[in-house]
Amino acid sequence: MVREKRSLIESDNLYEINRRTTRRREGSCSIARTQIMPLSLIGAEKRELDTPILCIDLDRMESNIRRMAGYCREHGVAWRPHEKCHKTPAIALQEIAAGAIGVTCAKVSEAEVMAAGGVRDILIANMIVGERKWERVAALCRHADPIVASDHYAQVEPLAAVCRRRGVEVRVIIEVNLGLDRVGISPGRDTLELARAIDNLEGMKFAGIMGYEGHLLQIAEPADKERQIRESMQTLVGCKDQIGKSGIACDIVSAGGTGSYQYTVKCPGVTEIQAGGGIFMDPFYRLNCQVHDLEYALTVLATVVSRPTLERAVLDSGRKTMNPDVALPVVVGHDDAVVKRLSAEHCELTLGPKSQDLKIGDQVELVVGYGDFTTVLHDEFYGFRGNRLETVWPILGRGKLQ
Repeated sequence: MVREKRSLIESDNLYEINRRTTRRREGSCSIARTQIMPLSLIGAEKRELDTPILCIDLDRMESNIRRMAGYCREHGVAWRPHEKCHKTPAIALQEIAAGAIGVTCAKVSEAEVMAAGGVRDILIANMIVGERKWERVAALCRHADPIVASDHYAQVEPLAAVCRRRGVEVRVIIEVNLGLDRVGISPGRDTLELARAIDNLEGMKFAGIMGYEGHLLQIAEPADKERQIRESMQTLVGCKDQIGKSGIACDIVSAGGTGSYQYTVKCPGVTEIQAGGGIFMDPFYRLNCQVHDLEYALTVLATVVSRPTLERAVLDSGRKTMNPDVALPVVVGHDDAVVKRLSAEHCELTLGPKSQDLKIGDQVELVVGYGDFTTVLHDEFYGFRGNRLETVWPILGRGKLQ
């Protein structure tokens, strides 16, 4: 028997071993994994914790989940939130409890984590290529009901062959290029021909189409943004209609990110929305995409470690703690303090008159500029109810890149 061990050296008994182990079979080898979590900190106040840590305001996150689920429900559209912002089955299950039909993820390994955590309906919104990944998708079909994305026959024909050998069937969705010009097949004839080819493959079931209007998220004028998103969804729904007229059922029309979902959800013919990052909300979505009805729920708790000048403070949280490339973090509770620069281990603040009383050792909380790129830097979420730690969730999907 081969055992995987996660070694972790900690002082002051801050970590306790969760004795529940997760076992899986690989050939004749049984692998037991023991989770280690800082459970002894539950009930502590923020000021008692070491920094930096990644924090969730549970009340705000739960409110955002209810709002997004309710908004989709109000418009008769299903919600399949992308899990790239949290990568955590415990949060996915909260979304499903609020009304989500499942989750969206980017990689097979993320889908495996979600399935192991009890999520069954999983869209892998990416092209799956390679023998090992096709085998893993086929195996996943025995534990969940995944959908894989495709924009070319070369991706699906070998996957169908693997599924036939393994005696399973996988759902497939076609990604249509709506103008983002990243992946996706051209709308119209090319989409129809790929749908026909998939529909004829044993081992897979054609499930529908998807498109991402990501190139339209940051249009500043609301009316112009709404018009262009509506036009892009008309293109996508037009593909569904064309496929339907050919005699092929096209049940799913999936689209919508957090920066556009409030418009996309109103477009006739769209059946589900993938927006997920709104459960945390962040300055990128608020300032760049004009999403204003959701609350900031994801922060980093940091400590002032240096005060070189009256107008400058330095925190213990740099690029290894938060990613500033999409949007800079925002300081909480100090209105005239702004993030000037992040280096590997340091965050430099420029202080106005009201925040110049910050001292070495003081804690500062920062709203994460863009959650998706920050979550992947951490092993755990620290969930707070008010100012008191209520839960610690391991980010089980972190590092799942295959």
